[in-house]
Amino acid sequence: MNNIVQRVIDVTGQYRACSDLDVEVASVDVLALPTNTAPVEFEGDTGSPVPWQPGEWHSFGRINLALLRVRGQAGDRVTVVGGTW
Repeated sequence: MNNIVQRVIDVTGQYRACSDLDVEVASVDVLALPTNTAPVEFEGDTGSPVPWQPGEWHSFGRINLALLRVRGQAGDRVTVVGGTW
């Protein structure tokens, strides 16, 4: 079954997964909102932080959103839009 994925993630100073499920594989665009006050940091594959500037976005094909983790300044946001097709 195909499902739409559309969510806004309010970031905090602690890493947070982009899914509340144990496994959620989807093809998505991820955007650090341009109104953010500072870069957000995604946890890289080696555990190191990967900063995204406000307004930066990337497309991911078939990524497990439960493993995509983000942190940043409280009040900043990330959007995740796509689907499980």
